[in-house]
Parts: sequence; structure tokens; C-alpha cells
Amino acid sequence: MNLDAFNQFRVLVVDDEPHIGTVLVQLFELEGINALAMTDPHHANMLIHKDWPGIVVSDVNMPCMDGITFLGKCNAIDKDLPVVLLTGFGDIAMAVNALKQGAYDFLEKPFNNEHMLDVVKRALEKRALTLENRNLKRALEAQAIPGPRILGNSPGIVRLRNLIDMVLTTPADVLIEGETGTGKELVARCLHDHSPRHKANFVAINCGAIPENLIESELFGADAGAFTGIDKARVGKFEFANGGTLFLDEIESTPMSLQVKLLRVLEDRKVERLGSNKSISLDIRVVAATKVDLKKLCDKGEFRQDLLYRLNLVTIPIPPLRERREDIPLLFLHFARIASARYHKELIYPSAEHHARMAAHDWPGNVRELRNLAERYVLLGAESAFAASLGESGAIYSGMSLSQRVEFFERVLIEEALSHNRGSIKLTMEQLELPRKTLYDKMRKYELDRKHYLTDSPDET
Repeated sequence: MNLDAFNQFRVLVVDDEPHIGTVLVQLFELEGINALAMTDPHHANMLIHKDWPGIVVSDVNMPCMDGITFLGKCNAIDKDLPVVLLTGFGDIAMAVNALKQGAYDFLEKPFNNEHMLDVVKRALEKRALTLENRNLKRALEAQAIPGPRILGNSPGIVRLRNLIDMVLTTPADVLIEGETGTGKELVARCLHDHSPRHKANFVAINCGAIPENLIESELFGADAGAFTGIDKARVGKFEFANGGTLFLDEIESTPMSLQVKLLRVLEDRKVERLGSNKSISLDIRVVAATKVDLKKLCDKGEFRQDLLYRLNLVTIPIPPLRERREDIPLLFLHFARIASARYHKELIYPSAEHHARMAAHDWPGNVRELRNLAERYVLLGAESAFAASLGESGAIYSGMSLSQRVEFFERVLIEEALSHNRGSIKLTMEQLELPRKTLYDKMRKYELDRKHYLTDSPDET
């Protein structure tokens, strides 16, 4: 059995008597609890892992491995894994010893079904809480790591982070595709700062901002006297980035005459300064970024196809903000808090109406536009900022049915409360005057995760 299949089970019953396992599995499944029975504790031990969301119910007296030994092996994998032990002998000393060694509970055979279910349900609740706290700790530790982070929980951003994680430690060149303002340089910096190259230079150059007659010397460098005005050797961006990362933004603006030279450097990993015959070996990762479709430029003869194939070994697309609207409240609050600290202004949390107006906007400037709005909001106040940036709000609910409007407004209110209370369920319940179960049900309905409101991070996309 593979781990994905095993993770579907919430109770693992280990007993050398098959009929006991069968009875317990039936008991648990009647209560809607997926259970698996095994007779070999060695095999069971191979399946258990730290992130398994289940518990163990094990017999004590087994021929191949006794339950106390099996308990120790479970503790070695995860000391917080609840293990309920069963025995037919009622040995009090053994029970006390088992509890001292970390057993969750100790039950005698024959067991009472209701008591068994009560113990198992409490153990499952404890396991769920343990894993939730563990995941929260990981998330907070991730937020504390120096360097840029990519905020958001929309499907596109989750895929983006997963793709970045897959290539972080590889030397592969990367092509980032995204509209203006989506955060292409942030992704490039993330690739660098969380990679083994993070101690070396991150060198960024905008290929569209440098005159054509200067870009070659900027990239490759030049020896003294290579051309008029060069009286001493100049180190180019490739050489300066050696050991680190070179970020070529707006790669589509690179002159055709330079593209063949750029291709040669990428293939050979060597560069020659202008006016020099000496090759300098390079150990760099090249990250290029574009806001246009390079394949279409190739079809028009405006970009070299071989250079595109060399650059897009790994392509990372960044979704525009209009395709990740569920991330807008988190990003806005993040930017507003940064602006509040920078300008020494009190942060007044945006209203549900303001959230609705942001959700209805198309964001042609993407995350950069949202950040500007957040800064103006802190500096000038809500009405001035929103009137100047988003215009009138009359069309917010255009095309929505009554039920859609109610759901939209309800989601905005819950997001606003979670943001205001920094993820505290207790404070959010009190503010909205909702029972805990109702709040959790609505958060699940709208796919809201409290951990995304717990803390801030300095960078975003």
C-alpha cells in the first residue's frame, strides 16, 4: 500500500487476531471513520509517518512484536501520535507502564463499544489539533525566513509556489511570464534568495531601459580602450553575477543583433569583454522575464527561436490579479500595514464596501496598482484613495443575483473580521456574533484559511 492510500485511513488497528481487527473496523466505519486492520506490527510500522492524520489501536500481546515495543516504535516516528493499547489480561502494572511510555489510553478486552468510540474520537480530535498546530508553526517559520515571500492562497499562486520549490536548488535557467505589475522581479528574487546561490550577487537589468549602443557593454563588460570613452576596464552584468543570478527583465526588448551573442553566452557559460580575447567562465543562473508572448514574436521574426528554447527550459507563469481575486484582501492588508509603519499613520481597516469595490475592479496594473492604492489609502484616507483609483461603486453587484450578492457580502465581512483580528477565531466569533461551528462552516464554504491572516511578510506577489 502506498502512502497516499494509507493517508485515507484515520484508525490503524494492529492485532494478531484477524477477527478482532474486523470487528473494530466495522465499528469505526459505522461511525463514518475510515479504518484499516493489520496483523503484522512490522508492516504497520512501515506505513506510519509524522504527517499521517490518524491514530493507532494496537493489541499488547502479539507474537512477533509486543504492543509496548510497537508503541516505542510509533513514538520514535512521532511522539505525538496517539496509540491506544488493548489487552485481554487486565494487568494494572502493564497499563501504568504503557501510559508512562506515552500510550494515549489502555483498554481491556472485551471492550465496551461506546467507550472504545469515545476514546478513539477524543484521540482523533487531539491528532487533528496536533497537526493543525504543527502546520501553523511551519507556516510562521516560513514567514520568518529572510527574503521575499509570495503571498496568496489562490490556485494559481499555489501552483506558482510549488513550481518555484521544484526548481529552487537546480541550476536550470528560468523564463518568467506575466503582465506588467504582477511581480516578475519578486519571483526572480525568490528564486535567488531561497537557493544555494543566495550568498552571491543578484544582478537585475532591464533590457528595455538601456540604449542599444550600450547594452552589449552593460551585459558583457569592456576592456579599457574598447571604444571611445572607455578609459578603464568595465565589469559586465554577466561577470558581476558570477556565482549568483542574472535577471534579464523585458527580454523581448533585446536587439536582434545582440540575441545571437546572448545565446552563445548562455550555451557556453563563458563571456568575453568587448575588446578582449580572454574568456571568463561563468557559474550563474539566468532568469529572464517577459510581459509578451515570445512565441508570437518568434513567428514575426522579432525574437530568435533558438534563444527562446534556451531560455524557457523552465517557464513560470504569474497569474494576473484579476484571476486571483481571493488574494486581494490579504495583499491589500499587507501593503497597508507596511505603509502604516513607513508613514507613521494609524491603520484603519477597510470596510466591507471597500473590499467589494476592490473585488469588482479589473486591476490592469495588477499587484503594483493594488500596492499604490493601499499606500494612498493610508496616506489620504479611504474616500480619496478609492475615488481616485477605483471610481464610483455603483456597478459592484452588476449581474449578480440576490443570493450571489448575499454570499459575496458575507464572504467580504468574514474576510474583513479575520484580517482585523489577525486570524483569531475567538475574536472573529465575537465580532460577528457567530457560533464557532457556524464560523468554521462558512470559512470552509468560502475557502478561507485563518493562517493567512496570522502574520505579515515583507514582500509579495
